[in-house]
Amino acid sequence: MRKALVTGSAGFIGYYLCKRLIADGFEVIGLDAMTDYYDVRLKERRHQMLLQSPNFRALNERVETPGYLVDLLAREKPDVVIHLAAQAGVRYSIEAPRSYLDSNIAGTFELLEAARATPPQHLLIASTSSAYGANTTMPYVETAKADHQMSFYAATKKACEVMSHSYAHLYGLPTTLFRFFTVYGPWGRPDMALFKFTKAILAGEPIDVYNHGDMRRDFTYVEDLVLGIRLLIDALPQRPLDGEGVPEGDSLSPVAPWRIVNIGNSAPVQLTDYIAAIEAATGRKAIRNLLPMQPGDVPATWADTSLLEHLTGFRPATTVEEGVARFVEWYRAFYPTSAFPDA
Repeated sequence: MRKALVTGSAGFIGYYLCKRLIADGFEVIGLDAMTDYYDVRLKERRHQMLLQSPNFRALNERVETPGYLVDLLAREKPDVVIHLAAQAGVRYSIEAPRSYLDSNIAGTFELLEAARATPPQHLLIASTSSAYGANTTMPYVETAKADHQMSFYAATKKACEVMSHSYAHLYGLPTTLFRFFTVYGPWGRPDMALFKFTKAILAGEPIDVYNHGDMRRDFTYVEDLVLGIRLLIDALPQRPLDGEGVPEGDSLSPVAPWRIVNIGNSAPVQLTDYIAAIEAATGRKAIRNLLPMQPGDVPATWADTSLLEHLTGFRPATTVEEGVARFVEWYRAFYPTSAFPDA
């Protein structure tokens, strides 16, 4: 039985990833600080469900706590480490940038130090499509230059990418970064658009639609994303041999066992069409409050997933209509009967 450490295990993506790994026969150690960025009760409920399996253990600590991860990896010696713990959110990074410095940069540094001391077979780290920043050439490809981030959140995740490359090069640590593209689905974060829009539409309240709805996102259903991560666990990057080049289209480093992989649906959807899918699933019309673009945001994202498909044979394909309908079904079933009627 392989052992996996998942940081951010009580988060939206972390929950689904742990669930998938348990189903695939892994022993899973979940680490989460249960921070109050959003309702902690939702995180607690996710962990409660995971703890129904004897192959899941939960730990409560911040990844940035000095020395904690060094001790944890030395004690547990996980085969695989998947680092999802981070302070998320483009807009919140304008209000509380220090939390991003602590969680994202200091936390990732602590993990890299731990992995240097007790190397796993594969280290996988979550990044974001926001790292592409001011790039306008679509679709985004992993080999494109990404140096002009538009938010401090994106800047911290880009920093994690380059920090991890230095450790992969210096210590031969096989490392894969994955850039997520607007993940959604049941058990999602309350600060995400789908959650906020569904809640408001069902309550007959207006929704804030930025850039007057002229935005496109590569919406990625959470179970598709998690399957991509699961398959990438077994796609270890290997530094090219001396005299060998990097294959065309591969983001593999020429000097380290390190690469970046997009995980997205490769099918951008207009925000107005996303809202229409929520209207169809709820059977109610949205009241739209049209607003200008918010600082730090970008008008469009679009993932080229050729590298993911080449490495794993997998291509995400869940449509927005399918995914939104599943979320609305979960939301209606969960909240009226849950312990959080005020959510």
